[in-house]
Amino acid sequence: MPAILQNDVLVYKGSNLFRQRLLLATLSGRAIKIEEIRSSFDDPGLREYEVNLIRLLDKITNGSRVELSETGTSLYFQPGILIGGQVTHSCCTQRGIEVLLALGPFCKEPLNAVLQGVTHHELDVSVDKVKSAALPILLKFILVDDGLELKVVRRGAPPLGGGEIVFKCPVRRHLRPLQCSKWGMVKRIRGVVYALRVSPTMANRVVEAAKGVMLNFLPDVYINTDQCRGANAGKSPGFGVSLVAETTDKTFYCAEAKSAEVGSGEQTLPEDLGRECAHMLLDEVRRGGAVDSSFQWLLALWMALGQKDVSECVVGPLSDYTIKFLQHLKEFFGVMFKLEVLRSEDDESSDEEDKFAIAQKIKMTCVGIGYVNISKRTL
Repeated sequence: MPAILQNDVLVYKGSNLFRQRLLLATLSGRAIKIEEIRSSFDDPGLREYEVNLIRLLDKITNGSRVELSETGTSLYFQPGILIGGQVTHSCCTQRGIEVLLALGPFCKEPLNAVLQGVTHHELDVSVDKVKSAALPILLKFILVDDGLELKVVRRGAPPLGGGEIVFKCPVRRHLRPLQCSKWGMVKRIRGVVYALRVSPTMANRVVEAAKGVMLNFLPDVYINTDQCRGANAGKSPGFGVSLVAETTDKTFYCAEAKSAEVGSGEQTLPEDLGRECAHMLLDEVRRGGAVDSSFQWLLALWMALGQKDVSECVVGPLSDYTIKFLQHLKEFFGVMFKLEVLRSEDDESSDEEDKFAIAQKIKMTCVGIGYVNISKRTL
């Protein structure tokens, strides 16, 4: 549901896209109100992970105001000033790292965050995927990686977690515009398979299955195993795999898969997991574009906040999450993107199988609003 403007406060209904709305509210400085949060549920109101996100935003800002109704079904959020600095927080690290990655460049002080909790969850991208595919996107906007780092100290599978990551992000006064219309050909595939509190043979079986698929596609394939032990293995058993395809133009596509959560009653065969992840990576490569599909929204955010110049980028088919994010960018910042479907000669082929093999490419174009980090002095 689109926002309703009441006394300069953006009003939303429902719990969908909660993270997007809080993130953009923090960047824009606009107050928001979210009503009817799971009001029809037997257990209405905010969930613990949503409350954790609010706490994280409160830690990296100064002067934020949060009002929550007694039932938890209505939230008022007035963001404060981004300060960053040293932060330690217990949460789902995957949700936290995406928010910090988007906000980090605009903080007053360089961000040095320690996040503790679950590092691999099926509902969110893992820290491995953020490190492999999202950090290179930010580098295209800030150019220099002085202090940009994401380190996995300990891995933690759900439900108990026990993982820990360290994220460091430099600050910038503004982001440069970006023109990116090429992504090159895949030249190598790398990956990591982790095993937490399970037999090390699980990891080896995943590697063999994944390589069995990928070697039909490319000869340069190397998958490392991270067989965690002791405290580094977190608090719950599990295993998973993350594969990365790097192109000749430094574009990174990533796919991942993990075993079923302990206690869910489901079992996961390592061979099935390896093959599943390999096929997901091949599909991501087929989609193409200058960024991984999971981070199209981050690309759109940084394009919109860039200097007052034209930014354009060609991506694969837009994800539903990205489409909703573009709508929110218009509501919070007034930024509208020009979206063009690129046609190629291959699209005119009469072979239906060829048409299916070629994913649509979307050219995203916008003029940045010239968002300035007022806390960052010019040299």
